[in-house]
Amino acid sequence: MSVAFRRESDEEHKEPRFELPIPSGPNLVTARGLALIGARVVELEAAVAAALGDEAREVLRRDLRYWHTRQTTAELAPVPGDGLVAIGSRVRFRLNGRERRIDIVGHDEAEPAADRIAFQAPLAAALIGAEPGERVDFNGRDEAIEVIATGAIPDAAA
Repeated sequence: MSVAFRRESDEEHKEPRFELPIPSGPNLVTARGLALIGARVVELEAAVAAALGDEAREVLRRDLRYWHTRQTTAELAPVPGDGLVAIGSRVRFRLNGRERRIDIVGHDEAEPAADRIAFQAPLAAALIGAEPGERVDFNGRDEAIEVIATGAIPDAAA
């Protein structure tokens, strides 16, 4: 019989499900970020226990493996002081004549729309290590950013 007429199982036609990619580099987090990861693990563990179908349960288990990995590899960044931009800093700066404020956080806590930027994002990477009054290079431009003020994120411990 020709291969064209052979019935294959539906399983053979499904796309493989790969593990969720883990961001490269250290998993530095704020205290808030660590708490958010812990809450996500608890939420997913409950969802796995309540899942009815095998397929839904497997998707949840994959997500849970990701978050367990993030939880076990998390390194709590020290609370930054007022004089130096670091992970856990709230930074006020001027870029292109416009003043902005961002919080520099870990990958899993990042939310650009809420001005929470991951520490490895280009903007955050340019700012880390800077002090108020300092100008730093960014996006191929010399002294493109002026750091106005920095301090610990007020809710970083929450």
